Amino acid sequence: MGLKIIDHNSNDYKQMVAMRYTILRKPLGLQFSEEELAREKEDILIGCFDDDRLEGCCLLTKTAEDDTLRLRQMAVLNGLQGKGIGRVLMNFAENIARDKGYKKITMHARKNAMGFYEKLGYQVVSDEFKEISIPHYIMEKSLV
Repeated sequence: MGLKIIDHNSNDYKQMVAMRYTILRKPLGLQFSEEELAREKEDILIGCFDDDRLEGCCLLTKTAEDDTLRLRQMAVLNGLQGKGIGRVLMNFAENIARDKGYKKITMHARKNAMGFYEKLGYQVVSDEFKEISIPHYIMEKSLV
């Protein structure tokens, strides 16, 4: 299992977009817009690979708060969930954020993923809300 930062528009990035579409968007009948993908050029794109096969990914996006990044689009291949890939991805993302001087990670977590994030030390800081037609909560974790 290898972790790395992915370059926007690379072959690894194309694999990442395809995985996120299959796992996160297609089941909800949603697509990515060209504008949305273009904005990801500013994000920290993270992938977990077995050889050249992407097994999991996530993005870190700058927020209005200088010391905070937002975790987005966390996905692990179906059939590999529960095998520690998500935990390893999150630890890597948190270390990158710390190395870059960020003090907090926040996210809009799907309700069905809250337990996973709580085990990693994230706390719910909002009431339930609907986003892309499904229940979410804002969760965050201090990195200091």
